[in-house]
Amino acid sequence: MPSAATSAVVHRSLKADFPRIVGGEGNYVILEDGRRIFDASGGAAVACIGHGNTRVHDAIAAQLKQISYCSTIFYTTDAYEQLCRELVDSTHGVMKRAYIVNSGSEAMEAAMKLARQYFLEKVPPEPSRIRFIAREHSYHGTTLGSLSMGGHVMRRAKFEPMLPGCVSRVSRCFPFRDKEAHEADSQYVARLADELDREFQKVGAETVCAFVAEPIVGAALGCVPFVPGYLKAMKAVCDKYGALFILDEVMCGMGRSGTYHAWEQDDDAGPDIQTLGKCLGGGYQPIAGVLASKRVIEALESGTGTFVHGHTYQGHPVACAAALEVQKIIREDNLIQNVANMSKLLSARLKDLLASHPNVGDIRGNGLFWGVEFVMDKTTNEPFPSSAGVAYEMAELGLTKPYCIAVYPSSGTADGVNGDHIIISPPYNISPADVETIATIVQRLPPRYTTYIMAVGLSNGRHAADEEARAEVDVLNSRLEKTTQLTKKIQACLSRLEATGKSVRDVSGPLNGETKRLQVLGNNIDAAIKAIEKLRQPADSKEDEENIIRQGPEKAGLSNYLNSIKRLNKALENMQTSNLRANQQTISDLQRLVKNGNTQLENSFDKLLRTETPRSIEPLHYITKDRPFPVLPQDTISKLSLMNSYVSGNSSADNSLVKIYAEIRGSYLAQTLVNLAYASVNTAKKKSHDAIYRAGTNGIGMYSQAMKGLLLAEYENICNIFMRQDWGPAFQTTCQAPLAELARTIRELNNHIKAHLSTDCYLAYEVTEIMSGLSNNLEKKTGELKATLAAALKPVRETGKMSLAELLDDTRRKVSAIQALPSDGSPMPVVSETMQRLQTMVDFLRPISSIMISIGDGGWKSATPSNTSTDAIPSLASFDIGADGKEIFAHYCTDTIDLLMSALEQKARLLLKGKSVLGVFLANSITIIERMIRDSDLKPLLEGRLITLDVWRKKAKALYSDACKEVSMHLFDVIHTNRTQRPPSGSNESASIVKALSSKDKDSIKAKFQIFNTSFDELVARHKQYSMEREVRQMFAKDIQQMLEPLYNRFWDRYHEVDKGRGKYIKYDKSSIAAVFLSLY
Repeated sequence: MPSAATSAVVHRSLKADFPRIVGGEGNYVILEDGRRIFDASGGAAVACIGHGNTRVHDAIAAQLKQISYCSTIFYTTDAYEQLCRELVDSTHGVMKRAYIVNSGSEAMEAAMKLARQYFLEKVPPEPSRIRFIAREHSYHGTTLGSLSMGGHVMRRAKFEPMLPGCVSRVSRCFPFRDKEAHEADSQYVARLADELDREFQKVGAETVCAFVAEPIVGAALGCVPFVPGYLKAMKAVCDKYGALFILDEVMCGMGRSGTYHAWEQDDDAGPDIQTLGKCLGGGYQPIAGVLASKRVIEALESGTGTFVHGHTYQGHPVACAAALEVQKIIREDNLIQNVANMSKLLSARLKDLLASHPNVGDIRGNGLFWGVEFVMDKTTNEPFPSSAGVAYEMAELGLTKPYCIAVYPSSGTADGVNGDHIIISPPYNISPADVETIATIVQRLPPRYTTYIMAVGLSNGRHAADEEARAEVDVLNSRLEKTTQLTKKIQACLSRLEATGKSVRDVSGPLNGETKRLQVLGNNIDAAIKAIEKLRQPADSKEDEENIIRQGPEKAGLSNYLNSIKRLNKALENMQTSNLRANQQTISDLQRLVKNGNTQLENSFDKLLRTETPRSIEPLHYITKDRPFPVLPQDTISKLSLMNSYVSGNSSADNSLVKIYAEIRGSYLAQTLVNLAYASVNTAKKKSHDAIYRAGTNGIGMYSQAMKGLLLAEYENICNIFMRQDWGPAFQTTCQAPLAELARTIRELNNHIKAHLSTDCYLAYEVTEIMSGLSNNLEKKTGELKATLAAALKPVRETGKMSLAELLDDTRRKVSAIQALPSDGSPMPVVSETMQRLQTMVDFLRPISSIMISIGDGGWKSATPSNTSTDAIPSLASFDIGADGKEIFAHYCTDTIDLLMSALEQKARLLLKGKSVLGVFLANSITIIERMIRDSDLKPLLEGRLITLDVWRKKAKALYSDACKEVSMHLFDVIHTNRTQRPPSGSNESASIVKALSSKDKDSIKAKFQIFNTSFDELVARHKQYSMEREVRQMFAKDIQQMLEPLYNRFWDRYHEVDKGRGKYIKYDKSSIAAVFLSLY
């Protein structure tokens, strides 16, 4: 790895060696040396959904396959359009359009230019507006334009001569340092608003484009939120002078502060222009943006229609695709609500653990955006000097073992130069356990700083010193013996001095040397004694810890109790690594205490959870009032999470608390849903067994809705209590009881459906759709339960598949069971029943289409369509009624109609006598089918697909017209057929025609008229006797008239004089027979 000296990178520091990241996973970044750093700052408040999210990876990959770059001069992309729509919609009408760039600095540059262009394009234009008013100690970016807007002293210093001079400043909104002791919030806001008003007047209100501010100041001041009412008051001043109100939410927006936009936390504070950044893309791609209000956009639209600004990579499709997926995850996983929930816990824990520290001046923030400011003197809030580098030292210390946590440091908090703070801005999906991890580790950073030098000196030698002390205990006796020998030598030296009278100078050398050796040995003895005392400390403190364990978590206090167990575990670990035999009894006692402590902790978890868990709730109360299902109180979750954090961190086996949780909450879920389960079965029962099931009349829909709400609320509890690795097992185990009841309910419904298949098969379709929707929703939100729900649904889904063929067989059986048909050709009820069945199926077209697609077009013709079955739940997309689904259903309908008509014809040919009545019977059936299609939702589905009915109609007409043909035979003019010249047909020629006939021909004509009269009267009588649908009667009457009237009129015209007007042979003249034909309609 390159060093600072050999790297080719222009790093932020050219002298520092930066740790190299080799991976990221959830809330952790992984360094080259194996360290896993908890990313409690998300970089610079960027990584809002953590690292390594596969959904975002897949979205990026999909966009790369589609198009990797788009020149926005010429084109746009779906990703760009959809992201901008997502952002605009999130403002609920405040903003109209979005502009996508690559960084927060670019976004501020674009906002400045957009504000200027607004005043050039509005009516009337105001070209004099070229200035901006910003705030002291603010930060808005590093490019020259955005840097000029900011008031960050140190970041401006080197470039001050180059910065544009069009920005003036007013005071920051920083109550910790700037609010007077006697001031209420409203007074403080009024003072700042008055200062802004005076600044407008000072620089000339007509020259000001906009006032610019961060709602929650990030890097410059350390998460300082606005005082309630501040944004509204500043906007009012801008409105007073016609200036724009610009909010910079690059760091605090997109959900970071607990709402999608920070300005939503103040009344009527929607800006004219807003910048976005960091959490827009969550770090997966470089991206930022600008939102513009209707006021600004409509001025441009009615003006030049262009924004004179642009970047090569603006609206980059890959960046937009990544950001769009990040925003979908935030919305779909309800992460902003989690930000709000975890905010309360993080705030409380930081204040609990850090507020009393002598160097912590203030803890402030909102959402998951918290700052801790450090001071030298807590009484005066005097800051550390910039040279101390307090915040940066803490951040560097955090990256080392054993801390392994990343916080975001910054300086200049107090006056732009001096002062220090760190920012804590973890991902939106953290759990209470993560919050506890952050708070407890951050708590240890400030003390380590204040004793930093000493700590560094001691840290490397601590372990070696302990080992050395243990070794010295083992050789203590031998060293004491050496001490005795040294003492004897000293005494010998003194004796020789006295005996020989030598000078002190002669003996002082050996005496001095031996004395020093004695001092060293004494020091070693002291160290050995201290080591012995250290090893004996657990035994000495065992009684204190035992008292805490005996009291239990409730009396001792949960934090105190957990700390006690942790100390016992640590002591036990140390004792077990020592070499002293005398520790064995103490080890045994500590093991007993730890086991007892763990048992009491489990009992406390059980007791607390049972206390907060009702036996059941009334789900309809929440469904009918559209209220969210209840979750455990935040205080309870915090306690349960702390207990779990200890248990899961100190056990290599399965988490015992998961079993406790599942037992208690699983029973609650099952009891809450049991009445809806019974209702689902009971509402399937009908007063009339022949009644067809109607959509939505069964309780399964309400049951599913309640289950979805309950289980998602339960999953939220589980995610807030347990570690991520336990979410799936805990959720699966907790849901076992209610899902078992659901499976039983579906089995009972399936038994009922199979017993009443012809009328209640539609319930199978409805259950399939409802339960598939439940499964897909739960799988999307939790990633769990799909296989379990698929297994529960399988019986009724198989029944739904089988019903398609069974309904056809039922139609065939009903027709076969007919013993007699009406002699007047009346239709049978089976026709309307069959069509009513198809009409009802349209109400369930979504699940039916899914089933039909799964078995294939025509699969219902097989008696066993379930051979293609699968345990998998169909996806929601499979329920979309596309062209394929409609086509297959139309084929099923035509197959049903064709089967019905074929069976009816076969039966009618056996039971009905005469072709005409058979034709009437078939035509009636066809007409009823057509009418029931035309008057229902079947019409658009079957339009243009009813060729089969045309075939059957022609067959019916052919059968009925046979009787007409017999009658028409009597009107054929066989007398003149073989003559070379046929007589004219006019009525005036009849006398001459008749006169020319022989007597035999005249008798033949008379006979034809008489036979026609008889057969025609019989035909008319039969026609009127038949029971025909109105359309059928008209159709057949028209056919009769078209076939017979022209023949009769011609025959009458030629031969009516044969009767000489006596009416003996000719019953009808042309007008009277026309009247008869009309009577047939």
